Amino acid sequence: MKRITLSAFMLFLASGNYACPICGCGGSNVYMGLFPDFRRGFMGIRYNYAHYHTTLSSDPSQYSSNYYNTIEIWGGVNIGKKFQVLGFIPYYLNKQVDDDGTTRPHGPGDISVIGQYNIFSTTSLTHTNKLLQQQLWLGAGIKVATGSFNLDVSNPAATIADVNAELGTGSTDFIITGKYNMRVNNFGINAFANYKVNTINRQRYKYGNKFSTNVMAFYRCNLKHTSILPNVGIGYENVASNLLSNQKVEYTGNNVTNAIVGVEFTFREINLGLNTQLPVVQNFAAGQTQLKLKGMAHITLSL
Repeated sequence: MKRITLSAFMLFLASGNYACPICGCGGSNVYMGLFPDFRRGFMGIRYNYAHYHTTLSSDPSQYSSNYYNTIEIWGGVNIGKKFQVLGFIPYYLNKQVDDDGTTRPHGPGDISVIGQYNIFSTTSLTHTNKLLQQQLWLGAGIKVATGSFNLDVSNPAATIADVNAELGTGSTDFIITGKYNMRVNNFGINAFANYKVNTINRQRYKYGNKFSTNVMAFYRCNLKHTSILPNVGIGYENVASNLLSNQKVEYTGNNVTNAIVGVEFTFREINLGLNTQLPVVQNFAAGQTQLKLKGMAHITLSL
Protein backbone atom coordinates (compact mmCIF):
# COMPACT_ATOMS: atom_id res chain seq x y z
CA MET A 1 0.00 0.00 0.00
CA LYS A 2 1.26 3.47 -0.90
CA ARG A 3 -0.87 5.08 1.82
CA ILE A 4 0.11 4.26 5.38
CA THR A 5 -2.72 4.92 7.82
CA LEU A 6 -2.22 6.91 10.99
CA SER A 7 -3.14 3.92 13.13
CA ALA A 8 -0.53 1.66 11.52
CA PHE A 9 2.23 4.23 11.67
CA MET A 10 1.36 5.11 15.25
CA LEU A 11 2.18 1.54 16.28
CA PHE A 12 5.54 1.86 14.54
CA LEU A 13 6.25 5.10 16.38
CA ALA A 14 5.34 3.56 19.72
CA SER A 15 8.21 1.09 19.32
CA GLY A 16 10.82 3.67 18.31
CA ASN A 17 12.60 6.66 19.79
CA TYR A 18 10.04 9.31 18.82
CA ALA A 19 7.80 11.82 20.58
CA CYS A 20 4.63 10.39 22.11
CA PRO A 21 2.16 9.88 19.21
CA ILE A 22 -1.03 10.02 21.30
CA CYS A 23 -2.47 13.03 23.08
CA GLY A 24 -5.72 14.55 24.33
CA CYS A 25 -8.84 15.36 22.38
CA GLY A 26 -9.10 17.94 19.62
CA GLY A 27 -11.76 18.57 17.01
CA SER A 28 -13.28 22.03 17.61
CA ASN A 29 -15.85 21.28 20.30
CA VAL A 30 -18.58 23.61 21.60
CA TYR A 31 -19.28 23.70 25.35
CA MET A 32 -22.72 24.97 26.34
CA GLY A 33 -23.38 24.78 30.10
CA LEU A 34 -25.53 27.33 31.93
CA PHE A 35 -26.64 30.38 29.97
CA PRO A 36 -27.00 33.90 31.39
CA ASP A 37 -30.50 35.30 31.81
CA PHE A 38 -31.34 37.59 28.90
CA ARG A 39 -34.46 38.98 27.25
CA ARG A 40 -33.19 40.32 23.94
CA GLY A 41 -29.63 39.07 23.64
CA PHE A 42 -26.20 38.68 25.20
CA MET A 43 -22.52 38.90 24.27
CA GLY A 44 -19.42 37.92 26.18
CA ILE A 45 -16.03 36.27 26.38
CA ARG A 46 -15.42 32.76 27.68
CA TYR A 47 -12.20 30.99 28.61
CA ASN A 48 -12.14 27.18 28.41
CA TYR A 49 -9.28 25.07 29.74
CA ALA A 50 -8.47 21.36 29.51
CA HIS A 51 -5.41 19.36 30.55
CA TYR A 52 -4.65 15.84 29.32
CA HIS A 53 -1.63 13.66 30.05
CA THR A 54 -0.50 10.62 28.06
CA THR A 55 2.05 7.93 28.87
CA LEU A 56 2.52 5.04 26.46
CA SER A 57 1.97 1.71 28.19
CA SER A 58 4.59 0.08 25.95
CA ASP A 59 7.24 2.71 26.76
CA PRO A 60 6.75 5.02 29.78
CA SER A 61 9.53 7.30 28.52
CA GLN A 62 7.13 8.38 25.75
CA TYR A 63 4.80 10.99 27.27
CA SER A 64 2.78 14.07 26.37
CA SER A 65 1.04 16.76 28.43
CA ASN A 66 -1.50 18.77 26.46
CA TYR A 67 -3.00 22.07 27.59
CA TYR A 68 -5.96 23.36 25.58
CA ASN A 69 -6.72 27.05 26.15
CA THR A 70 -9.65 28.59 24.28
CA ILE A 71 -10.66 32.24 24.31
CA GLU A 72 -14.11 32.44 22.79
CA ILE A 73 -16.45 35.24 21.83
CA TRP A 74 -19.98 33.99 22.32
CA GLY A 75 -23.38 35.59 22.01
CA GLY A 76 -27.04 35.07 21.35
CA VAL A 77 -30.14 36.93 20.29
CA ASN A 78 -33.85 36.18 20.69
CA ILE A 79 -35.99 36.57 17.59
CA GLY A 80 -39.52 36.99 18.86
CA LYS A 81 -40.60 34.57 21.60
CA LYS A 82 -39.89 31.33 19.78
CA PHE A 83 -36.49 31.60 18.11
CA GLN A 84 -32.97 32.02 19.42
CA VAL A 85 -29.65 32.24 17.53
CA LEU A 86 -26.31 31.50 19.21
CA GLY A 87 -22.77 32.06 17.90
CA PHE A 88 -19.30 30.90 19.02
CA ILE A 89 -15.97 32.27 17.70
CA PRO A 90 -12.97 30.50 19.29
CA TYR A 91 -9.26 31.34 19.39
CA TYR A 92 -6.83 28.67 20.59
CA LEU A 93 -3.66 29.10 22.64
CA ASN A 94 -2.61 25.49 23.09
CA LYS A 95 0.55 23.94 24.50
CA GLN A 96 1.99 20.46 24.11
CA VAL A 97 4.91 19.30 26.24
CA ASP A 98 6.35 15.89 25.37
CA ASP A 99 9.59 13.94 25.36
CA ASP A 100 10.57 15.69 22.13
CA GLY A 101 10.08 19.29 23.35
CA THR A 102 7.36 21.92 23.54
CA THR A 103 5.04 23.22 20.83
CA ARG A 104 2.48 26.02 21.09
CA PRO A 105 -0.14 25.83 18.31
CA HIS A 106 -2.35 28.91 18.30
CA GLY A 107 -4.81 30.69 16.06
CA PRO A 108 -8.52 30.99 15.23
CA GLY A 109 -10.69 27.88 15.36
CA ASP A 110 -13.91 26.82 13.67
CA ILE A 111 -16.92 29.15 14.05
CA SER A 112 -20.26 27.64 15.09
CA VAL A 113 -23.80 29.03 14.71
CA ILE A 114 -26.84 27.36 16.31
CA GLY A 115 -30.54 28.17 15.95
CA GLN A 116 -33.02 27.02 18.61
CA TYR A 117 -36.80 26.84 18.67
CA ASN A 118 -38.87 27.08 21.86
CA ILE A 119 -41.14 24.01 21.93
CA PHE A 120 -42.92 25.19 25.07
CA SER A 121 -42.57 27.70 27.88
CA THR A 122 -44.95 27.44 30.82
CA THR A 123 -45.49 29.15 34.17
CA SER A 124 -47.74 27.64 36.83
CA LEU A 125 -48.12 27.05 40.56
CA THR A 126 -47.34 23.83 42.38
CA HIS A 127 -49.75 22.33 44.93
CA THR A 128 -47.76 24.21 47.61
CA ASN A 129 -48.17 27.53 45.72
CA LYS A 130 -44.57 27.66 44.54
CA LEU A 131 -43.83 29.23 41.15
CA LEU A 132 -42.98 26.55 38.56
CA GLN A 133 -41.37 27.57 35.24
CA GLN A 134 -40.42 25.18 32.44
CA GLN A 135 -38.87 25.59 28.98
CA LEU A 136 -37.89 23.18 26.22
CA TRP A 137 -35.70 24.24 23.29
CA LEU A 138 -34.66 22.15 20.27
CA GLY A 139 -32.18 23.35 17.70
CA ALA A 140 -29.66 22.70 14.97
CA GLY A 141 -26.52 24.42 13.78
CA ILE A 142 -23.43 24.35 11.64
CA LYS A 143 -19.69 24.54 12.27
CA VAL A 144 -17.71 25.98 9.39
CA ALA A 145 -14.06 25.28 8.64
CA THR A 146 -12.55 28.65 9.57
CA GLY A 147 -9.76 27.07 11.65
CA SER A 148 -6.67 25.64 9.98
CA PHE A 149 -6.19 21.97 9.12
CA ASN A 150 -2.85 21.89 7.31
CA LEU A 151 -1.63 18.42 8.22
CA ASP A 152 -0.87 16.04 5.34
CA VAL A 153 -2.37 12.84 6.78
CA SER A 154 -0.88 10.78 3.92
CA ASN A 155 2.59 11.61 5.24
CA PRO A 156 3.91 8.54 7.13
CA ALA A 157 5.33 10.86 9.80
CA ALA A 158 1.82 12.08 10.75
CA THR A 159 0.58 10.92 14.17
CA ILE A 160 -2.56 11.19 16.27
CA ALA A 161 -0.87 13.94 18.26
CA ASP A 162 -0.42 15.96 15.07
CA VAL A 163 -4.09 15.54 14.17
CA ASN A 164 -5.26 16.63 17.63
CA ALA A 165 -2.98 19.68 17.49
CA GLU A 166 -4.81 21.07 14.44
CA LEU A 167 -6.90 24.17 15.20
CA GLY A 168 -9.81 23.13 13.00
CA THR A 169 -11.30 19.95 11.56
CA GLY A 170 -11.06 21.09 7.93
CA SER A 171 -14.69 20.09 7.49
CA THR A 172 -18.19 21.52 7.65
CA ASP A 173 -19.95 19.84 10.55
CA PHE A 174 -23.53 19.81 11.85
CA ILE A 175 -24.93 20.19 15.36
CA ILE A 176 -28.22 19.04 16.93
CA THR A 177 -29.16 20.42 20.34
CA GLY A 178 -31.80 20.12 23.04
CA LYS A 179 -32.18 22.16 26.22
CA TYR A 180 -34.64 21.82 29.11
CA ASN A 181 -34.95 24.30 32.00
CA MET A 182 -37.09 23.84 35.10
CA ARG A 183 -37.26 26.21 38.07
CA VAL A 184 -39.31 26.08 41.27
CA ASN A 185 -38.95 29.47 42.97
CA ASN A 186 -35.15 29.87 43.31
CA PHE A 187 -34.20 26.23 42.77
CA GLY A 188 -33.73 24.93 39.25
CA ILE A 189 -32.44 22.19 36.98
CA ASN A 190 -30.87 22.68 33.55
CA ALA A 191 -30.41 19.72 31.17
CA PHE A 192 -28.62 20.00 27.84
CA ALA A 193 -27.76 17.53 25.07
CA ASN A 194 -25.62 18.11 21.98
CA TYR A 195 -24.77 15.83 19.04
CA LYS A 196 -22.15 16.91 16.49
CA VAL A 197 -22.02 15.14 13.13
CA ASN A 198 -18.62 15.56 11.50
CA THR A 199 -17.98 15.20 7.79
CA ILE A 200 -14.90 14.10 5.85
CA ASN A 201 -12.37 16.84 5.04
CA ARG A 202 -10.23 17.22 1.93
CA GLN A 203 -7.53 15.02 3.46
CA ARG A 204 -10.09 12.16 3.67
CA TYR A 205 -9.92 12.46 7.45
CA LYS A 206 -13.04 12.48 9.63
CA TYR A 207 -13.14 13.32 13.33
CA GLY A 208 -15.50 11.09 15.30
CA ASN A 209 -19.08 12.23 15.89
CA LYS A 210 -19.54 13.54 19.41
CA PHE A 211 -22.44 13.27 21.87
CA SER A 212 -22.34 15.38 25.03
CA THR A 213 -24.86 16.06 27.75
CA ASN A 214 -24.94 17.64 31.18
CA VAL A 215 -27.46 18.08 33.97
CA MET A 216 -26.98 21.00 36.37
CA ALA A 217 -28.82 21.84 39.59
CA PHE A 218 -28.65 25.42 40.86
CA TYR A 219 -30.03 27.73 43.54
CA ARG A 220 -30.46 31.47 43.05
CA CYS A 221 -29.58 33.67 46.04
CA ASN A 222 -31.00 37.16 45.43
CA LEU A 223 -29.44 40.24 47.03
CA LYS A 224 -30.25 43.91 46.40
CA HIS A 225 -28.73 44.31 42.92
CA THR A 226 -26.88 41.02 42.73
CA SER A 227 -27.75 37.35 42.47
CA ILE A 228 -25.45 34.42 43.22
CA LEU A 229 -26.10 31.08 41.54
CA PRO A 230 -24.08 28.13 42.93
CA ASN A 231 -24.47 25.04 40.78
CA VAL A 232 -23.44 21.40 40.70
CA GLY A 233 -23.95 18.75 38.10
CA ILE A 234 -22.63 15.92 35.99
CA GLY A 235 -21.55 15.82 32.36
CA TYR A 236 -21.00 12.98 29.91
CA GLU A 237 -19.18 12.90 26.56
CA ASN A 238 -18.86 10.09 24.02
CA VAL A 239 -16.75 10.49 20.88
CA ALA A 240 -16.67 7.91 18.08
CA SER A 241 -13.42 6.80 16.47
CA ASN A 242 -11.76 9.02 13.88
CA LEU A 243 -11.67 7.72 10.31
CA LEU A 244 -8.99 7.94 7.64
CA SER A 245 -10.16 6.82 4.20
CA ASN A 246 -13.17 5.19 5.96
CA GLN A 247 -10.85 3.12 8.20
CA LYS A 248 -10.88 3.53 11.98
CA VAL A 249 -7.84 5.22 13.46
CA GLU A 250 -6.59 3.20 16.43
CA TYR A 251 -6.66 4.78 19.91
CA THR A 252 -9.21 7.41 18.88
CA GLY A 253 -12.72 7.52 20.29
CA ASN A 254 -13.34 8.07 23.97
CA ASN A 255 -15.88 8.62 26.72
CA VAL A 256 -15.74 10.50 29.99
CA THR A 257 -18.07 11.38 32.86
CA ASN A 258 -17.26 14.61 34.72
CA ALA A 259 -18.44 16.08 38.02
CA ILE A 260 -19.12 19.82 37.63
CA VAL A 261 -19.05 22.49 40.34
CA GLY A 262 -19.52 26.20 39.57
CA VAL A 263 -20.97 29.55 40.50
CA GLU A 264 -22.56 32.44 38.57
CA PHE A 265 -22.70 36.09 39.70
CA THR A 266 -25.12 38.59 38.16
CA PHE A 267 -24.94 42.34 38.79
CA ARG A 268 -27.57 44.21 36.80
CA GLU A 269 -26.74 43.32 33.16
CA ILE A 270 -23.29 41.85 33.89
CA ASN A 271 -22.86 38.13 34.45
CA LEU A 272 -19.66 36.43 35.72
CA GLY A 273 -19.29 32.68 35.95
CA LEU A 274 -16.82 29.86 36.40
CA ASN A 275 -16.81 26.11 36.89
CA THR A 276 -14.47 23.18 37.39
CA GLN A 277 -14.95 19.78 35.76
CA LEU A 278 -13.21 16.73 37.23
CA PRO A 279 -13.33 13.25 35.65
CA VAL A 280 -15.18 10.52 37.54
CA VAL A 281 -14.94 7.78 34.89
CA GLN A 282 -12.91 8.04 31.68
CA ASN A 283 -11.60 5.96 28.79
CA PHE A 284 -9.06 7.56 26.45
CA ALA A 285 -6.59 5.65 24.24
CA ALA A 286 -7.03 2.35 26.10
CA GLY A 287 -6.19 4.08 29.39
CA GLN A 288 -2.95 5.67 28.13
CA THR A 289 -4.42 9.21 28.15
CA GLN A 290 -5.94 10.77 31.26
CA LEU A 291 -8.05 13.91 31.50
CA LYS A 292 -6.71 15.82 34.50
CA LEU A 293 -8.93 18.90 34.64
CA LYS A 294 -11.38 21.01 32.71
CA GLY A 295 -12.59 24.48 33.57
CA MET A 296 -14.48 27.48 32.23
CA ALA A 297 -14.79 31.17 33.11
CA HIS A 298 -16.79 33.93 31.39
CA ILE A 299 -17.92 37.51 31.55
CA THR A 300 -21.15 38.28 29.70
CA LEU A 301 -23.28 41.34 29.10
CA SER A 302 -27.05 41.02 28.69
CA LEU A 303 -28.31 43.35 25.95
